[in-house]
Amino acid sequence: MDKLEQYRILIKQILTEHSRLKSSYGEIDEVVFFDEVRDHYQLFSVGWENRKRVFGCTIHIDIIDTKIWIQYDGTEVGVANELIDLGVPKSSIVLGWHSLNARKLTEFAVG
Repeated sequence: MDKLEQYRILIKQILTEHSRLKSSYGEIDEVVFFDEVRDHYQLFSVGWENRKRVFGCTIHIDIIDTKIWIQYDGTEVGVANELIDLGVPKSSIVLGWHSLNARKLTEFAVG
């Protein structure tokens, strides 16, 4: 299996596992979105808490030029840590929410 296909499988695995964590309040669903054609992957929350609408992104990951770009990570454990635990090298992970200058100071890929 090539690296790109392996990354797609790992990303979908992580997002699916997170989607199984249900909110302890309100009627909120965790929804996964996989666009393998353009390599965009998201987990977002949608529903109601009391009378207030809830909608927001929890995780957003893209694959760009064979690197995994974590565009947004609203988890406590950290998606980058999960990817590393699954064998993805830090040199293949970009912390996309950091500016280019800040990315240069991390152990991860710059982009």
